[in-house]
Amino acid sequence: MFLRNLFNRSSVAEVTPEETQSRQKAGAVIVDVREQHEWRDGHIAGAKHIPLGSLAKRTHELNPGKEIITVCRSGHRSAMAARVLQQAGFPQVSSMTGGMMSWTWKHLPVKK
Repeated sequence: MFLRNLFNRSSVAEVTPEETQSRQKAGAVIVDVREQHEWRDGHIAGAKHIPLGSLAKRTHELNPGKEIITVCRSGHRSAMAARVLQQAGFPQVSSMTGGMMSWTWKHLPVKK
């Protein structure tokens, strides 16, 4: 059942890259769940890097009182990450649709 819930995207709220940028300015925390080499290729300035594989062990690094938006390359891993955080008790979690591919396609700023 856990795996079925983990891969169920329907219960995860999704936000666009533009909404992500706006919400970050308003105080949301961006959690980039990609691997280290992907992070080095470019990421959202101010994002926190926690690869998906270590997220469940590192939830203590995040504030459950803050809105959290998960980000990956294309949107699949970030939806799984959002689900992990929901199951860990984080009430305000969403996933950025299209991931960094969509972010860069919309010419939003990337930090290297």
